[in-house]
Amino acid sequence: MSAHVLDDALRLPVPERIELVQAIWDSIVAESASVVVTDEQRAEINRRLSDAASNPKDERPWSEVRSSLERSR
Repeated sequence: MSAHVLDDALRLPVPERIELVQAIWDSIVAESASVVVTDEQRAEINRRLSDAASNPKDERPWSEVRSSLERSR
């Protein structure tokens, strides 16, 4: 990416930067079939999914995680 493109994006107001990020993410999702997932990445995804299924009580809502992080500052 050229520094010029990044500089222009960073000069946008925050709401417009959020819209830009959403548009970029949507474009990535639309082309997700072209994203190559390595065997190692697939194994890690499967490990995490298995762990989540085996330990559902380990999950915490984002609001709780965020509060915990803010308290630890």
